[in-house]
Amino acid sequence: MMFTDELQREAAPIIEAIYQDDFIQGVIRGDIDKKAIRHYLKADHLYLNEFAKIYSLLIAKLNDKDDIRFLLEQIDFVINGEVTAHYTMADYVGENYQDIIAGGEWYPASDHYIKHMYYNAYKYDDASFTICAMAPCPYVYQQLALKIKDNHDLTGNPLKDWVDFYTVNMDELMNRLNHWVNRFAETTTDENREILRRNFLESCVHERRFFEMSYRQEAWGIEVMHA
Repeated sequence: MMFTDELQREAAPIIEAIYQDDFIQGVIRGDIDKKAIRHYLKADHLYLNEFAKIYSLLIAKLNDKDDIRFLLEQIDFVINGEVTAHYTMADYVGENYQDIIAGGEWYPASDHYIKHMYYNAYKYDDASFTICAMAPCPYVYQQLALKIKDNHDLTGNPLKDWVDFYTVNMDELMNRLNHWVNRFAETTTDENREILRRNFLESCVHERRFFEMSYRQEAWGIEVMHA
């Protein structure tokens, strides 16, 4: 069994929990609170911008030109491609996407998540540590979308295109990320493999908290603290 197979097996209960949580169940029913979607879009717009920047930090850690070219393509996809899924959600809300994200801000859960990735990008020389912190983002979305597709007929669901987007756009990326991590895991120490494992699983938990954050419309509560 490859190292990433082990990681994904351990992550399965977390993904099942996300699937059962209120955000994804609301997507499946097509009746999720529009305020939750607005909150999600405002946070995810900022998150993806930083995600692309972290990809750029990995370029200096790689030597293979094909790997570098692939990362450049992923930066473009994150900035320009994944917005397609966001437009589907904006249509559901019934507001212009640019108007929604104009009010974007960092909320506690999303702030913690992105700092987890930046920490690994700056602490470790090998890209695999950061990749293990980043990979759950596309992986969780892919697995959720496939699970929804396998278990539900979304005909007529206004968020169907959001689900469909993640069923078809993650395979190449996950194959490349898995290849990088497995190649490093084959020759590194047990201690480093444990760091990789924790990075991956912690990010899966961060993904769950991101959805929960949006559903609850989480805020910092600073106004209350200073009232």
